[in-house]
Amino acid sequence: MIPPNSSLVKYDNPVLVSRNTEKKTPRARALKTTPQQPTNGGPVPNPPPKGGSKLPPMEQQKAQQTDEILNSILPPREWTENGQLWVQQVSSTPATRLDVVNLQEQLDMKLQQRQARETGICPVRRELYSQCFDELIRQVTIECAERGLLLLRVRDEIRMTVAAYQTLYESSVAFGMRKALQAEQGKYDMEKKIEELEGEKRDLERQVNELKAKCEAIEKREAERRSVEEKKHTEEIQFLKRTNQQLKTQLEGIIAPKKS
Repeated sequence: MIPPNSSLVKYDNPVLVSRNTEKKTPRARALKTTPQQPTNGGPVPNPPPKGGSKLPPMEQQKAQQTDEILNSILPPREWTENGQLWVQQVSSTPATRLDVVNLQEQLDMKLQQRQARETGICPVRRELYSQCFDELIRQVTIECAERGLLLLRVRDEIRMTVAAYQTLYESSVAFGMRKALQAEQGKYDMEKKIEELEGEKRDLERQVNELKAKCEAIEKREAERRSVEEKKHTEEIQFLKRTNQQLKTQLEGIIAPKKS
């Protein structure tokens, strides 16, 4: 028999449950339990007493009620081996001071063996402390069922709070990832836009340089044309002045003899 993973919670010896597979309907397949008959030297559960001393009816009812509460708080463990179903219920044996000391030692040993982290979030440490808390609930429930049920409420509330924080953490991580992806996408879009704007800037600078070159060429050509026209105008003025002076001289030469 291969038992399930060891736990800090104290369980009774496993019981072999054989299924009657001759019945075809699920309701007809009744479960029947037989004491464990291991082939490899495993522990054998104690058989029920036959005709021995029995507990008073009130004590039997209280013990039965305690077992039901324990099974509701800590359900039996089940596993299959070679087509056979094994069931192991939580122990209803009261705990002693030595059991509590052993529980603390086992907790410290398992924390060290499984290399649980002392600080921060550690699933291993959380699992071991949850098992230790379940074992304490089991011990308290045997002594006082009401106190055990109250501790069960505390445990469920703690688990619900941790689950809520875990959900909040996961949602925040998912939100952060979405924002990071959006920022990355936005960064890519901005880089692409920057490249486009830089290309437009280069085109505009090229156009500006071409227009500047055209303006310089036009100014140079206009300056040369203006210089030629000014030179031509100056020559015409000089020519007209010389012509005017010659005409004046000729006119004076004609008028002077007539006066004499």
